[in-house]
Amino acid sequence: MGVKIAVVGGGSTYTPELVEGLEAFSNRVRVDELVLHDIDAVRLEVVGGLAQRMLDRLDWTGRLHLTQERAEALDGADFVLFQLRVGGQAARLVDETLPLRFGTLGQETTGAGGFAKALRTVPVILDLAEEAERRAAPGAWIVDFTNPVGIVTQALLDNGHRAIGLCNVAIGLQRQFARFFDVRPEQVELEHVGLNHLTWVRALRVDGVDRLPELLEDGGRRLADETGMPAELIASLGAIPSYYLRYYYFRDEVVAHQRDGHSRAEEVMGIENELLELYRDQGLAEKPPLLENRGGAFYSVAAAQLIASLHDGAGDVQVVDVRNGGALPDLADDVIVEIPARIDRDGAHPLPLAPLAPEMRGLVEQMKAFETLTIEAAMTGDRRVALRALLANPLIGRWELARDLLDAILEANGPHLPRFASAVL
Repeated sequence: MGVKIAVVGGGSTYTPELVEGLEAFSNRVRVDELVLHDIDAVRLEVVGGLAQRMLDRLDWTGRLHLTQERAEALDGADFVLFQLRVGGQAARLVDETLPLRFGTLGQETTGAGGFAKALRTVPVILDLAEEAERRAAPGAWIVDFTNPVGIVTQALLDNGHRAIGLCNVAIGLQRQFARFFDVRPEQVELEHVGLNHLTWVRALRVDGVDRLPELLEDGGRRLADETGMPAELIASLGAIPSYYLRYYYFRDEVVAHQRDGHSRAEEVMGIENELLELYRDQGLAEKPPLLENRGGAFYSVAAAQLIASLHDGAGDVQVVDVRNGGALPDLADDVIVEIPARIDRDGAHPLPLAPLAPEMRGLVEQMKAFETLTIEAAMTGDRRVALRALLANPLIGRWELARDLLDAILEANGPHLPRFASAVL
């Protein structure tokens, strides 16, 4: 029996990636109906048109449906995918530029920008999830790709929803090292540990053999060439830090670079405009190469593989955002972590792992405190809680900076933060 997949935020330029991924896993999960929902009618029509041409080229026998009606999209869905951006790229531009006025990092998922994005996003996601619970098929899964994934997934699970968070960082590294060792991606397994956008690779197994020690023998130089991280840092950690850790380990350098250049949001706006023009071409029936510059590499593979494994119970190992459940014994069971888990019809089952090294655990615990407070602030509109969240964030952590940032964030995001409208300090 086939399934219905509803994509909330279906007008995203990422959607052709998803269509391609679902086709690649069609031998494991037969999709009878794919519904793209978006509040932007123009984007929905343009992106949906390309999606339909792609599916026609692939001789897909299912039904593609485009709708601006949320209820229509969610009714009877077996899988609900969240890939939305509250406030669009315009809000992202503010997230990346406003913090720079205060001398702190401007980034859409990290620091003050990630905080602002979470305030806008968590209430909207929870509202969507509540409607999905009422309308979707019994036992339906929510797959969240909406950033900040760790915070959003924590909010979803804490509110009782059947959800798994998904990021493309781990699968991107897996593919990168598969090319490095000249093997198939399935032969590479990463011990990827931490929080979303705050992870380290502690083991890099090829056919079950950890090749990380051999890569560290030259002081991390080969890994530095491969990852862009300093060899001395990698050798000191004995692990490969994710790209996002440069925001913590090289904060001042990154802020200086951001002040001298254009924001990523501006780049993405330009790419999206070009993509949408390409998508309007009635002769185009496959994703254009330019989509690779949009970011989100291998999102399609990660999302489709997760859906397939939840559907057929394959029991394969994937890196997802899931409750810790004792996997990392030095962290609380109920916190959301990003680690390897075995995926079957009952969900994600985290694999047991060794404790985090002290320098990793300290940063993870501080960020988890920030995430917990941020969720509470997003749900209550309590300015005092919001200030405590910013104080807990290691990229902020100073009273005057936190106070001034919060005032600016609330002013810039006012239309998206109704819970704060009547709050007083």
